Amino acid sequence: MQTMPQLGAGTYRLEGDEARRAVCDAISVGFRHIDTAQFYGNEEQIGDAIKTSGLPRDDFFITTKVWHENLDQGSFMPSVHESLNKLKLDYVDLLLIHWPSPNQQIPMSTYLSLLKQVKDEGLARHIGVSNFTMAQIDEAESILGAGEIFTNQIELHPFFQNRQVAEHCKAKNIGITAYMPFAVGKVMKDETLKAVAEQFDATPAQVVLAWMEEKGINAIPSSTNKDHLKANIEYGKVKLNKDQIQRIDELDNGERIVDPEFAPNWD
Repeated sequence: MQTMPQLGAGTYRLEGDEARRAVCDAISVGFRHIDTAQFYGNEEQIGDAIKTSGLPRDDFFITTKVWHENLDQGSFMPSVHESLNKLKLDYVDLLLIHWPSPNQQIPMSTYLSLLKQVKDEGLARHIGVSNFTMAQIDEAESILGAGEIFTNQIELHPFFQNRQVAEHCKAKNIGITAYMPFAVGKVMKDETLKAVAEQFDATPAQVVLAWMEEKGINAIPSSTNKDHLKANIEYGKVKLNKDQIQRIDELDNGERIVDPEFAPNWD
């Protein structure tokens, strides 16, 4: 069975035929981790792309996420079965809680117990969370037990390195998966990243992905451009030295992009 690849194809904001084509392109250039969510409304198209590839199920690592409106006792399990039906899969490799319940309307013990039930029933190989604060990680671990939370998927890019949360999770052996690793395209315009990229005849995006690997952080960038997808998966040609890593570390300015009204009180 596939372990979680360092790099995955994100699918946020991809809809309809565009989502299907982008995922087909991602698979064709070598992506095997595909990340989606109930909220994205594209699970069906991603399921189509996986089927169309003709590759064995075990070649893939598929992640989806339960939306916060489905965290209650009556909605959780039906929503997971609906996701699996749309994805045309018997199980996902990773099922995440997309956001903690806003204002703790639904107790964490309720929805994490259901998440664990999904794993126990073989509908997900791994379980985890997304957008959880340090205190929420601690609470989740106290409910689930050590070693159950596979990853915390959070916003992380050179301009917002979310270090407190990342270090807190790593201390507990919880992985970090970075969404929006290119800061909605801002990394392409940054002079430091462009200068480092030139030294490798690479793209700033490739530099960021190499930096994330050095940090032990998984990344799920999204793209609808097949050339960009191919370039992203070929980031391994970039081998950063300590000085280059430090220069990227110094780009952190606390610039958070994702902050919906139902977000938790961030660290």
